Amino acid sequence: MSGPVTLTAALTGPIATKADHPALPVTPDEIAVAAAESTAAGAAIVHVHLRDDEGRPTADLDVAHRVIDAIGERCDALVQMSTGVGLGVPLSERAQLVEVRPAMATLNVCSMTFGAGEFLNPADEVRRLAARMAELGVKPELEIYDTGHLDVALELLADGLLVEPLQFSIVLGVRGGMAATPENLLSLVRRMPPTAVWQVVAIGRSNLPITAMGLALGANARTGLEDTLLIRRGEPARSSAQLVARLAAIAGALERPLNSPAQAALALGLATASSPTP
Repeated sequence: MSGPVTLTAALTGPIATKADHPALPVTPDEIAVAAAESTAAGAAIVHVHLRDDEGRPTADLDVAHRVIDAIGERCDALVQMSTGVGLGVPLSERAQLVEVRPAMATLNVCSMTFGAGEFLNPADEVRRLAARMAELGVKPELEIYDTGHLDVALELLADGLLVEPLQFSIVLGVRGGMAATPENLLSLVRRMPPTAVWQVVAIGRSNLPITAMGLALGANARTGLEDTLLIRRGEPARSSAQLVARLAAIAGALERPLNSPAQAALALGLATASSPTP
């Protein structure tokens, strides 16, 4: 399969800290600089997690506004806000982040064990969040960590809480979710609606081979310091932009041109690249 590809840069995530990687962006300005660098390297979308002044995951709306504004001042990337935030933040707080009206936001459809913690997404709150995102025109990016998560997402579609084309991230390699294997990837891809847009989110050492597999299958792709801190075994990545550039080179070798942010917005059916903050 061929055709244009949309690359996403996952800049920060909820787990790693500056102690794990000094280049991890945590302040609004650092996140915005990383977004601009990643966009220059080929990303059309930046996946954003927020941190407070102590570097901890936060769902603070003021921080969200500051980050979105700072990114908009430096580049034209589409902002995909994470409503996952961090394992200790309840969904009732995380859900408020869609009120800043990013172009997209994640929708985690199920609770699960996540590493050594618990990622709690109560079913009734997930349904309310899906409905609110539809009201605001925020595109849900459905994060699928296990096979049953796809079934729940399809139930939301059947109940009218989601609108096709669905946008999926198949997350592989999180302890408590699916292992990062070709078999697990293919089993989910075969069950997705034919109109679905999807990408692989492969964690840690599986980031490059499984993401490259997704590109070869015609999918979009994501990488960044949230997903892996290494550019190769034993060598830390300099930045998310370096990881994006590696994926861009693979896409080029597969003769798949990169979508710009504007082209990605059209491909994903977004009304606007990003709504201005009030």
